[in-house]
Amino acid sequence: MSDVTLQNFEAEVINSPVPVLVDFWAPWCGPCRTLGPMLEKLEAEAGGTWKLVKVNVDENQQLAGHFGVRSIPHVVAFAGGEAVNQFVGVLPESQLREFIDTLAPGDGEAAQPDAQALAAAGDREGAKAAWQAALAQDPENDPNRLAYISFLLDDDAIDAAEAEFGRLTPRAPQEDGYAALRTRLDAMKGLDDLPEGADLKAQVEANPANVAARLDLAKVLIARREYEPALAQLMEIVRRDRGFEDDIGRKTMLSVFDLMADSPEVVSKWRRQLSTALN
Repeated sequence: MSDVTLQNFEAEVINSPVPVLVDFWAPWCGPCRTLGPMLEKLEAEAGGTWKLVKVNVDENQQLAGHFGVRSIPHVVAFAGGEAVNQFVGVLPESQLREFIDTLAPGDGEAAQPDAQALAAAGDREGAKAAWQAALAQDPENDPNRLAYISFLLDDDAIDAAEAEFGRLTPRAPQEDGYAALRTRLDAMKGLDDLPEGADLKAQVEANPANVAARLDLAKVLIARREYEPALAQLMEIVRRDRGFEDDIGRKTMLSVFDLMADSPEVVSKWRRQLSTALN
């Protein structure tokens, strides 16, 4: 719960990545003192899926007037920067819960596009909060959690991404993109234990048959998101030693294809080359 004024209303309410309940109140209002703790309790239970802010009408008459507040307590619900619902007076807790449940879908569907839009706009903190809110609301939504893991890896938040992998359900390995993200995370985790990319490249040039060096170089390239050069190294592993580490060259190529879903023409080219190499 936080106090809001005209100066920070836009930042705290209009631009919030999660729904907001705005409680218009005053210190002298008896019913306000009844409703306030009830709302604070529900906010604490919500785990970040929505937030509560309070507006003292005595100190913020302009805000109160703008939203037509004539009697308090008066609660206005915001979602996506717009007022979507409201009530006046004190409601029983059961009705409060019903009111709050209407603010967002239970499966977290709305939060993923919101988070992606915030990330695309450069608001990484806002996007992170939106992902966390979506997952608090629906912790078994593996597609949302995998999307959040991808977001964390983009920020080089390796430990946080690893922790999120641990929160996936047993069904997660069947989801699109799971293997690709696991490959990317493992490559990033192992980066500190590998020689520099230039050293590995020199090893490969000195001994083209060194498939172990090629694999390490591919891992470095994947960690750097240089996917096509990584595919070139993996393809050479397939051509030179198909059985190396249980066909790891081919398997890793398939994971990299998933990571390159936004480059279908490039993926098609390498799929054709892989098919030719396997036949």
